[in-house]
Amino acid sequence: MTQASFSHVLQIFPCPDIQKTAAFYKKIGFRSVPYLNSMEPHICLYRDTIELILTQSAIHKIFPNRIQYGYGYDAYFITDKQAAMQQEFLDKGITIVRPLMITDYGNKEFVFEDIDSRWIAVGHKIS
Repeated sequence: MTQASFSHVLQIFPCPDIQKTAAFYKKIGFRSVPYLNSMEPHICLYRDTIELILTQSAIHKIFPNRIQYGYGYDAYFITDKQAAMQQEFLDKGITIVRPLMITDYGNKEFVFEDIDSRWIAVGHKIS
């Protein structure tokens, strides 16, 4: 029996304003492809092997995982160039909520906050 493997992960973010959220992600280097006239309007965002899909939320406030469930990131971007990406985000005025560090679970990561209050970790396993 053959095991299936994954090439990359797709993350779906409901947004109170998909245009505003798309503009935020374009600021940090994502390419935007809008499908706003489709039956289910959305915007696809791409950077390296990261793909995000933004959808229009029926509610006007997003409740990130740390609020809704007590802890947790809303997405995890895997890279081995965390220091360079953190500096890029700092240079663009992005809020870094946890600076680059080694976690107690063996990841080297930093965490930034997006325009909808989501916490996105950027890192990879080092141990």
